[in-house]
Amino acid sequence: MIQAQQDLVNALAAAIEEVAPQATVTAAFESPKQAAHGDLACTAAMPLAKALKKNPREVAAALVEAMKRHAAVQRWVEAFEIAGPGFINLRLTAAAKQAIVAEVLAAGDAFGRRPARADRVLVEFVSANPTGPLHVGHARQAALGDAICNLFESQGWRVTREFYYNDAGVQIATLANSVQARLRGLKPGDAQWPESAYNGDYIADIAADFLARKTVQADDRAYTASGDVNDLDGIRQFAVAYLRHEQDLDLQAFGVRFDHYFLESSLYSSGRVDDTVRRLIDSAKTFEEGGALWLRTTDYGDDKDRVMRKSASAGVGSQATEATYTYFVPDVAYHLHKFERGYHRAINIQGGDHHGTIARVRAGVQAAGLGVPAGYPEYVLHKMVTVMKGGAEVKISKRAGSYVTLRDLIDWTSRDAVRFFLLSRKADSEFTFDVDLALKRNDENPVFYVQYAHARICSVIRQFEAGGGDVAGLAGADLSRLTAPSEAALMLALAEFPTMLANAAASLAPHDLTFYLRDLAGAFHSYYGAERFLVDDTELARARLALLVATRQVIRNTLAVLGVSAPQHMARDLEPTESPTQ
Repeated sequence: MIQAQQDLVNALAAAIEEVAPQATVTAAFESPKQAAHGDLACTAAMPLAKALKKNPREVAAALVEAMKRHAAVQRWVEAFEIAGPGFINLRLTAAAKQAIVAEVLAAGDAFGRRPARADRVLVEFVSANPTGPLHVGHARQAALGDAICNLFESQGWRVTREFYYNDAGVQIATLANSVQARLRGLKPGDAQWPESAYNGDYIADIAADFLARKTVQADDRAYTASGDVNDLDGIRQFAVAYLRHEQDLDLQAFGVRFDHYFLESSLYSSGRVDDTVRRLIDSAKTFEEGGALWLRTTDYGDDKDRVMRKSASAGVGSQATEATYTYFVPDVAYHLHKFERGYHRAINIQGGDHHGTIARVRAGVQAAGLGVPAGYPEYVLHKMVTVMKGGAEVKISKRAGSYVTLRDLIDWTSRDAVRFFLLSRKADSEFTFDVDLALKRNDENPVFYVQYAHARICSVIRQFEAGGGDVAGLAGADLSRLTAPSEAALMLALAEFPTMLANAAASLAPHDLTFYLRDLAGAFHSYYGAERFLVDDTELARARLALLVATRQVIRNTLAVLGVSAPQHMARDLEPTESPTQ
């Protein structure tokens, strides 16, 4: 059917050229939301009618007549219908729908994927400073970032996954001081416990391992503790390595990997921050006022100009402070470095609290004079996650001290459930993670509903093989036997996968895959309830098994992009009216 669709797009393009030679309307079809409206729909007549100053239905009729003259249309289209203000609905031949089964079987794991290309993209996500366990916001970032990387890889892009963090600064100093307080025998609640200290149990764990002079190994650093309570810098380095190691373990449990780790502090030590400031000054996009250095971000659409370097405070001795750069300056230096490394497309996955930084970072990288385009970098901002368990909101993790962690979600449910649930809504939608729902083994749980479809197919295939059936030989099945309405619906759903995948990548929208999977699983479950597969008619059984194998493949391919497994065995909780023998 993929070939049929491409043939029909070519025929439509030729028809548009014939009816409106100067038109710029793109030839495309979409899937109608209601099956009664046909198998494919086209809206080209409406914009063409506006350009031609004609009635849309008249233009639609002309397009249909032009298309009918093409051999591909005569082969693949059973009927046309002009509906409403000028919609063109197509009903495909049975052969067009059946062809998808052979196409999926032939492509296997590569179905829906596009050939490798030279384009490169850098996706930065999670980027958590090592001050504590990863929380549910980091979990949503990890799921989004990894799925978006997988989407780009499915379309042939060369993808780099990057984790950006700082091992210095105020937060890291607070971490070191918190561990040192623990080493000195203090604990949260004590009179001398620092007010700004981190209170989670993990601080005590770090202190114990530091005293034991342990070595910790993270993906990007290692450190051996001195055991000296007064060695504050050693405590800092050990604590950072310890928490980076903990982050690595959590991300490995979540199935997320990174190609590169980037230290914010390296931007200062390498001189990149100072170089960036000089570039911006040389570009004449800065000015001084009130002792501070400002960037004219309003030249690039920001609502006001932004301070780059604060003025030194008045005062003497310990009360005076040196002029320091504001936090968006290293962000500008970092993104210029991304561009200079050859990543002319960069995507950041961050929390919604970063919305205010977008305009100033983009303004900074454009003002630097390197030819960075407007809209660089791209951002996917996610909203907060609320966790519900036992009908009540969960806010505190004993280990973290004040928030629910990624590890909590995985331990309470499963990696698959956490990934699927966190990807099941648009990133900019607030999301409630219902732990109780994630544990249900019935159709209410969306990830179970999808995975159970895959497991059900595997069960039928095992029965087929146990009876002497040859799955490899199904490629030669007579697909013309697939004529039942539930079969047609399932085949049309399979055919949507490549376009859906490409559109999800273009829109940075992995939630589209979860919607698609639920629809595909629904089409399969309906088919499962409507027809028998291991029938006495051998050729009909082979055709139906071929459709099942193709469906299993597409479910597996879609789940793989989400980073969710495709189990072959699953047990469903019985409904109250069911018995174990049903």
